[in-house]
Amino acid sequence: MQQKDEKTVKLAQVLGAIIKDLRQNNLKCSINQFAHEYDLDVGNTSRVEKGCIDVKFVTLWKIAEALQVKPSYLVRLLEDKLGESFQFYEI
Repeated sequence: MQQKDEKTVKLAQVLGAIIKDLRQNNLKCSINQFAHEYDLDVGNTSRVEKGCIDVKFVTLWKIAEALQVKPSYLVRLLEDKLGESFQFYEI
C-alpha cells in the first residue's frame, strides 16, 4: 500500500471539510440521511468528509449534485481554501 504524501492528505482533508460544511449548513441533514437520500455509500461518504480517502471524480460529481452545486463550485472552494501557493509539483 502506497503512503500518501502530506499534500494529498491536506487536499483530501480540506475537500472533506468543504463537503461536510455544505451538507450541514445548506442541506441541514445528517450524513446518514444525505447518503441514503442520494444513494451514496454512508461509509465512503463519511471517509470522504473526514479526508481519509481520495475521491473519484464520479463520486465527487455525485456528491456535488446531491449538495445542489456544480462540481466546479467545489473545486473553486477547494482552490480558495488551499490558496494560490498550493501545488503538487514545482514548475
